[in-house]
Amino acid sequence: MKGVFLSLLTAVALSACAGKNTPAPVSYNPPPKPVTVIQDTLTYLALGDSYTIGQSVPPEQAFPNQLANQLSGFKINAPTIIARTGWTTDQLIEAIDKSDIKNNTYDMVTLLIGVNDQYGGLSQENYRIKFEQVLNTAIKFAGGIPEHVFVLSIPDYGVTPFAHGNDAVIGPEIDQFNDINRKISASAKVNYVEITVISKLAANDLTLLASDGLHPSGKMYGMWVDKLKADVGAVFAKK
Repeated sequence: MKGVFLSLLTAVALSACAGKNTPAPVSYNPPPKPVTVIQDTLTYLALGDSYTIGQSVPPEQAFPNQLANQLSGFKINAPTIIARTGWTTDQLIEAIDKSDIKNNTYDMVTLLIGVNDQYGGLSQENYRIKFEQVLNTAIKFAGGIPEHVFVLSIPDYGVTPFAHGNDAVIGPEIDQFNDINRKISASAKVNYVEITVISKLAANDLTLLASDGLHPSGKMYGMWVDKLKADVGAVFAKK
């Protein structure tokens, strides 16, 4: 009996020692994946009208050039710009057809068009048809990748001195044109950047307008670019 007791005591002691020598489990948390960029340098096509060329501000303050200069983590080549003051959607389409870039592709494309359709009294139905056409062209320029296209909403110039207090008419019409381009953009699965709200701030802050009292100043374009940078970064940088 004494031998059995000693054997049990020895077994318990060995078991206790074994427990003391077993290392505690260690949890492993892998380091977070670094943000990497798809490529170092992007090519960029900007399509539009006076809002794209930056009418009445120095070229470097136009939003495509501010965007190209401010993105962190990767570079954008100097943008190719197809835009002119006063262009309607029809005129932008015609200019693209006559350009020497028709067979080119770009890493990213911005599109802002429609204010002159509204200003010129062109029908919303015509805008609906032509905007869809030019958006499809923009997607083609982007190599057929909708995610690489960024549509900007039309600014509300009704709040500017140029409008002579007609915002009650101009504002709702701009909203209707934006409703068209927003829905078409959503259907095409491109990025939609809402900058109309920013443009309305000029009603109480004339520093957001250029000297002509109509077009955005470099300051306002910078506010647009802040929104664009976030969207472009989300597309072209991945975790």
